[in-house]
Amino acid sequence: MRKLSICTALFSLALCGILNAEESMSMNAADKAMYAEMLENNPAAMDVAEGEELFNALIGQEAYAKMLGIKVKDLPVTVAGFPRLVKAAGKVVTLSQSLQMAAADQGKAIPKLESKEMVKMSAYVKSLANDKKINIDVKANKQMQEMVALGQKIFEERRGGRGLSCNSCHSADIVGSRLRMQALPDLGSSETASAATWPAYRMTQSAMVTLDKRMQQCMKNALLAELPLGSKEMVGLEVYVAHKAKGNPMQIPGLKR
Repeated sequence: MRKLSICTALFSLALCGILNAEESMSMNAADKAMYAEMLENNPAAMDVAEGEELFNALIGQEAYAKMLGIKVKDLPVTVAGFPRLVKAAGKVVTLSQSLQMAAADQGKAIPKLESKEMVKMSAYVKSLANDKKINIDVKANKQMQEMVALGQKIFEERRGGRGLSCNSCHSADIVGSRLRMQALPDLGSSETASAATWPAYRMTQSAMVTLDKRMQQCMKNALLAELPLGSKEMVGLEVYVAHKAKGNPMQIPGLKR
């Protein structure tokens, strides 16, 4: 059966406004001015600073590096390669999951993936890799090969009542169009590479949001069953999205509309 295009699927169910709308519809003058100001003074910078305090109190760089089996000086390059296989876990994990492991090693309370504390800590630790290029290696081992394959399957698989997939809004032939007055981004481009710019401050939510949580929000908007944070499927999806952004420099915290 011929696959529905995104326009067919969305318009048939009255989901969206106009794709390929005029540039003037994306943001009004006030929003653009606010965005420009926030580029210089990202509100999430305060969250990152608080994340540093939380991280140092709970784990610390030496303990974290030891858990990862590396030297402290290698943390920036290693962080730029997440999600990755962590030998202590015996599987591919996200950065946030590795922080849970490090907290457990210290005998400390393990913060939940969705907690504000975890969001702030993961943003801080990821910021250690700022200006480093994403170096995820999906061919490094069997586990990474399996996870990127799983992630691509989930990214391209149509599901839910609307028959949509991640690829419906982020394929090469759709990128640049507009949905609900917002440009659909290329997840691998230098300006919008998701893995390099999340956690990010979302102007529409007045809060910092992680990549996996943002993907859950996308799924909810498309009426798809949300993949649980930390699930094998969500980790695989993050591996694939990070792979698409490979080579782009880390810029944490990002700023999103």
